[in-house]
Amino acid sequence: MIIEYQTDILVVGASFGGVSAALSAVKMGKRVILTEETGWIGGQATGQGVPLDEHPWIEKFGHTRSYLTFRSKVRDYYRRNYPMNEKARQDLTLNPGACWVSALGFEPRVGEAVLEEMLAPYRSAGLLSIFKRLAPVQAVLTGDRIQAVEFQSVHGEQVTITANYILDATELGDLLPMCGAEHVTGAESISQTGEPLALEGEAEPLKQQPFTHLIALSHHPDEDFTIPKPVSYEKFRPQFSHITATTERSGAMAGLFAEHDEDAYRQSIWNFRRHFCRDNFDQTFFGSDLTVLMNGNEYRGGVLAGVSQTEKQIALEEAKALSRSLVYYLQSELGFKGLRPRSDVFDTSDGLAAHPYIRESRRIKAEFTIREQDFRMDMHPDGPVEYMDSVGVSGYRIDIHEKGRDGGPNITTAVHGQHWVQQLALGALIPVRLQNLIPACKNIGTTHVTNGSFRVHSTEWNIGEAAGALAAYCLETGESPRAVRNTRTMLEDFQYRLDKLGVERDWPRLSNSYSYASYAGKRKNWYFGEAKRL
Repeated sequence: MIIEYQTDILVVGASFGGVSAALSAVKMGKRVILTEETGWIGGQATGQGVPLDEHPWIEKFGHTRSYLTFRSKVRDYYRRNYPMNEKARQDLTLNPGACWVSALGFEPRVGEAVLEEMLAPYRSAGLLSIFKRLAPVQAVLTGDRIQAVEFQSVHGEQVTITANYILDATELGDLLPMCGAEHVTGAESISQTGEPLALEGEAEPLKQQPFTHLIALSHHPDEDFTIPKPVSYEKFRPQFSHITATTERSGAMAGLFAEHDEDAYRQSIWNFRRHFCRDNFDQTFFGSDLTVLMNGNEYRGGVLAGVSQTEKQIALEEAKALSRSLVYYLQSELGFKGLRPRSDVFDTSDGLAAHPYIRESRRIKAEFTIREQDFRMDMHPDGPVEYMDSVGVSGYRIDIHEKGRDGGPNITTAVHGQHWVQQLALGALIPVRLQNLIPACKNIGTTHVTNGSFRVHSTEWNIGEAAGALAAYCLETGESPRAVRNTRTMLEDFQYRLDKLGVERDWPRLSNSYSYASYAGKRKNWYFGEAKRL
């Protein structure tokens, strides 16, 4: 038996961008079905366990109104539900995790609860339906239009959803090969993109950024939670040599723990992406902080896009084994036996996140591709190229987790401080051929190089919000996404609608409006964390 549904807009993938896309579309009065392969909504902000990566001005500008609403609601959730100390309760810029990667660290369940709260009125109104544990398996097309997407549930049920517009908000751009969309995987060559950081030789589709399977931990120094030695431990052990029990290696994130002075604090793996800091709360109620490991466990032994299902599954399992091995290393060789993998954080038996964190997705071949040279300082000393079709902003660095040419320094480090903040071009959301497919996650028209500037939380949210609004606007006007972009009056009208939604489409003219990492380098002892104030 096949279960069938029909809706205005189908959002495949309840990633952070997928949730944002659904939210903006229902705000504009359209009926939306949001599907998700896992049991979580929110992607990297929730089930993947990645604390917010943000530029340093996020609470002042460079955001969308709904993204700020999400952040505000996270803080309010803690104030309403947790036994906080009074100093933290009165802190208008509360950072529950007191992490230094962001000004707002929080637990995955809290993030998901807030997203559910933001969507709840539209579910009650009948505008939004959410189907979890539903995986896309096939797209049905007529010419250059997708008519429906076929799914299979975890229980083996077959589901077909017909919609006017299909948004791909999956972490890997899973719909792109299913519907025959022209797309790119891996690293392009200089001859293709003209980017200074692109490959000098041929393109390499399997040269993709590593992915990471995070694992949640608490620490109980008087107890022993040492896990069984992973079978593959000796294979992965050499990767952990840079992690020590102290912070004696200046300038490196070498130590697991650190005191609250700035130099040591910035080296602490424990503080880096901490979800929950007990110093903010009643310490008689909570026995430990809660953090996730995301350093030392990047998996580079295989990729997830453009390979067989068997190869993909092997890579996924090995990434899990790598993270378990890192925990065992910290427990057995560095002596932190009190590290406890937290099965309750993601509802997984070993404390691993519900889904790995994917840095690089398949990417559409778009009407317009965002390239490095558009915002590279040495090519545009007076500021980045301005996109007339801007539908948002991003403020992250060129972040490529791989060595430079000829085994040189990490690329991210090598180009530190060389790029401006960015705009999000509408053309990057429009496929070159398909008429009713819109990317809503990391699968927009970027490159292997620029992808790293557009994958972080606030940008993914902005991408989703623009994608959902575009689909709703096209349904409202009867025009195609391509026509909206290429007709000046329609483009300006759509941008006006985004303005009304609270989407910022440009940056203030600041003399120091570099990406956040560049900004950090221009301030002595700069760091994001809030713990020093506790």
